[in-house]
Amino acid sequence: MAVGVLRALAVGLLALSSPVWAAKKVDLDYHVRLLPQSDQAEVRLTLAQGSAVRSLDFDLGDGSHYSDFKADGQWQLTPGTQVRGVWRPAADKASLTYRVRISHGRKSGSFDTRMTPTWALMRGDDLVPAAKLDQQDGIELVSRLEFELPTGWKSVETAWPRIGKNKFRIDNVSRLFDRPTGWMLAGNLGSRRTRLGETEVTVASPQGQGMRRMDVLTLLTFVWPQVQEVFPRHPSKLLIVGANDPMWRGSLAARESIYLNSRLPLVSESGTSTLMRELAQVFGRINDSQRSGWISEGFAEYYAIELVRRAGGMSDERYESLQSKLAKASQKVTTLRGEQINPAQVAKAVVLLQELDREIRLKTRNKRSLDDVLRGAMRLESVDTKEFVQLSESVIGESSKVLDTGLLQ
Repeated sequence: MAVGVLRALAVGLLALSSPVWAAKKVDLDYHVRLLPQSDQAEVRLTLAQGSAVRSLDFDLGDGSHYSDFKADGQWQLTPGTQVRGVWRPAADKASLTYRVRISHGRKSGSFDTRMTPTWALMRGDDLVPAAKLDQQDGIELVSRLEFELPTGWKSVETAWPRIGKNKFRIDNVSRLFDRPTGWMLAGNLGSRRTRLGETEVTVASPQGQGMRRMDVLTLLTFVWPQVQEVFPRHPSKLLIVGANDPMWRGSLAARESIYLNSRLPLVSESGTSTLMRELAQVFGRINDSQRSGWISEGFAEYYAIELVRRAGGMSDERYESLQSKLAKASQKVTTLRGEQINPAQVAKAVVLLQELDREIRLKTRNKRSLDDVLRGAMRLESVDTKEFVQLSESVIGESSKVLDTGLLQ
């Protein structure tokens, strides 16, 4: 009898406690309608239950890219150098709709993002700007993204898991507000796909843009074993997008995605690889602080060289030649600290990291290397110069002569 009573009591307690622990799931749907005739996208955010969210406070930059706001509930724009828009949703099903301009030009006449009559290359970060979310306790937003493509446009690619023809699941465990970030490409596309380790890799570009998709996949396949050895975390999906001029003739990493101008060589005449540099940024995800941009930029350039070398794609002679070029390019650099860092400082950072790697290997009798410092930095939310020195010295087990330099002051 006593056992039966205890069991009933335990069941009753479980029934009482389960609603406390189980978060209530509320759908947040993003609908993006692309409008090439006006170089815009119409974006609609829909909350299945508006009362779950007290407010969403958006950072609209200078405000020039966003217009035509319509909201269920309250919408308030605060003008200034940094324009903010605050949405307080209506209690039931509630939507916020607005338009965003897709093409972002540079003074040089090139484009960072672009929309044409047959394709659009854009960033999710622009479609849905960063926002501070104030939501009710015990709520979990379940976010999805769906595209409505113009007539004749065949497909859309993002770095998020696909759950339908033009539909994706948005789930970022490191953020409370799940929004669709990273590079995105829609239109009449050419795509190549492969699986490397745990990662589904897609290389996509608009047709007729001269993107060497198979070259990109071949280089990635060649270095992937080294990538897996160095970096402990691997994205489930990686998207590489590219287009020709007048897109900006450069490369840029975003969340689980990379933009690469199709005219760029995969390995330059100097021996470095822009693709490998951006890959190291995507996998490393190092956030530096306190004027310490040299850390993430230096790591990315260091591994752009190192991954190719370790894979057997660079001879000792070419590696030494590259080292002397880096030393020559950075000989006038007196500090690595700064809000912005220039190419000469990046070169000096690589030289410093190469010296630090040699010091670590020597003092630990080849048991540890710079790879251990990288992994330590990846575990931190952000890292500054002082923390980098402490991290490196904990790997060495004593103070570092290489890092005792005026460059880091």
